[in-house]
Amino acid sequence: MTINEAQDEIIEEFEGLDDWMDRYALIIDTGNTLPEMPEAEKTQANLIEGCQSRVWIDARRDDKGNIDFDADSDALIVKGIVALLMRVLSGRSPQEILDADLYFIDRIGLKEHLSPTRSNGLVAMVRQIRNYAKAFQALDQKA
Repeated sequence: MTINEAQDEIIEEFEGLDDWMDRYALIIDTGNTLPEMPEAEKTQANLIEGCQSRVWIDARRDDKGNIDFDADSDALIVKGIVALLMRVLSGRSPQEILDADLYFIDRIGLKEHLSPTRSNGLVAMVRQIRNYAKAFQALDQKA
């Protein structure tokens, strides 16, 4: 499944939900599907700056050179948001992540329904994911 196919799937899941309480419930349910992040990875280095709640994102390469992420948050809604990002971006190449237009965020109405601090946190999460992709890409170019 491509990044855009994953985004389209998420958009489709949210389309039938007109009430934002139902959308928040789906976001929280999505967060509950996030694999458990090992406590050892919940370090200051993996903590995302600029988030209202605590969010950790760690990255590693798989045997194909794609980036797999581990992520967690101490807030239910934020954990759901980071789970949506992981669903779209985890398991992708650095270039795919850097080239991705994350249109699903606007299409499901997420940006307009987040508080300014949560919206800033979302931007910080995306920035950190892209920073990991840039770092792994730089390592590839050195090799």
